[in-house]
Amino acid sequence: MPPLGIYLHWPFCSAICPYCDFNVHAAHKNTATQEDWLAAYCGELTHAHGLRPHGPVETVFFGGGTPSLMPAELVGDILNHIDALWGLAAQAEISLEANPISAAAPHMQKLRQAGITRLSLGVQAFDDATLRFLGRTHSVADARAAFVDAQRIFGSASFDLIYARPAQSLADWQKELSAALALAPQHMSLYQLTIEPDTPFHARMRQGKLAMPDEEAAADLYEMTQSLCAAAGLPAYEISNHAAPAHICRHNQAIWQGGDYAGIGPGAHGRLTLDGTKHASLAARQPREWLAACREKGHGWQLTKLPAIEAAEEAVMLGLRLTEGRALTDLAAQGVALDKARILPLQEDGLLMAQPDRLQASEKGRLLLDYILARLLA
Repeated sequence: MPPLGIYLHWPFCSAICPYCDFNVHAAHKNTATQEDWLAAYCGELTHAHGLRPHGPVETVFFGGGTPSLMPAELVGDILNHIDALWGLAAQAEISLEANPISAAAPHMQKLRQAGITRLSLGVQAFDDATLRFLGRTHSVADARAAFVDAQRIFGSASFDLIYARPAQSLADWQKELSAALALAPQHMSLYQLTIEPDTPFHARMRQGKLAMPDEEAAADLYEMTQSLCAAAGLPAYEISNHAAPAHICRHNQAIWQGGDYAGIGPGAHGRLTLDGTKHASLAARQPREWLAACREKGHGWQLTKLPAIEAAEEAVMLGLRLTEGRALTDLAAQGVALDKARILPLQEDGLLMAQPDRLQASEKGRLLLDYILARLLA
């Protein structure tokens, strides 16, 4: 069986950012009790275990939303339930996403005691004006202080940054990224800003009030990112993720390599191998609807068998995002048989590395993954 991870979604934020299209809801609208949430999460975990009982659980990821708004006692009770069902691996990686101002040091200490081993801070920028533009409620000083505490308290700490923003120059990004690297992070997730439909930023762009960098400027920013991070000992292991070798996010890496993960919570996605075939789960998005479903039937899921072509596209797309790519034998074990006559022209064009037994995008190719995917699977 593939290794098993758990993704657990906490859908609430104290403020919703104008670029965000995740399943997030205002925290003041959460009227359910801690006991309600625990019962629902535990019910859905029990349902997942009934479908996929083989353990242990190698990784757990509390995502959101802002999971650092969760009481540490709730986090600990959920982890205890996971351990009782499948068993947690001896060296399980247990990550939690946090906002700098909802992760004061005493709360971090409680989360560590509850079982969290890795904290990921949503910093997003090292510039106060940019933080305001992005709708963030913390300052650069808040972010620095929170990250220093996270490094001290947890075995591993990471933060996210967003670049390729409107009017951002190479010099601006070099200064900002250098300031971030000066904190000696063990892991960073660096995302180019994308404008998603039905977000406030999308409305601004349609009104001509938001001018995004063109493809050439975005590529220049990407190349600078790779260079600065590699020089600082944080090479890319995935298109948007950089880490010292011992601090790669094992949860995300396992997903990119085709591992199983149970998606728990409102709007959570999951992938489970059942009877040798990948299945996709999707939970009800609205927290009240999901809680009601969990009370009535023990879970808020819909489970469907992934069509072979969708499973193949997903396996290839995720594998190409990894710097190391995927072995062709690993893809074949997932039911993906690639035509080498389609691979060769992409290697000749310098988009894929010239390796006979591995599908691996070049640095140039990682900027053109949609193009590569279409040529491989058309």
